[in-house]
Amino acid sequence: MPKIAGVNHRRAIRAFERAGFSIIREGRKHVVMSDGARFLTIPRNNPVNAYTMGGIVTDAGLNVAAFKKLL
Repeated sequence: MPKIAGVNHRRAIRAFERAGFSIIREGRKHVVMSDGARFLTIPRNNPVNAYTMGGIVTDAGLNVAAFKKLL
């Protein structure tokens, strides 16, 4: 599992929007995004845990380098 440390949840949401995801639902603790085929759940932690962020990026079908370019 890759590690991506120090990512604010708002920056992560903007990066995933650039990758083609859109916000489906926002709660107090999580934001759910989808691109039509995949669903991502992003916690509202600052910063998001490095292992958690790495897993979310993998679930989105991206690699670490591609995600960092979107930030």
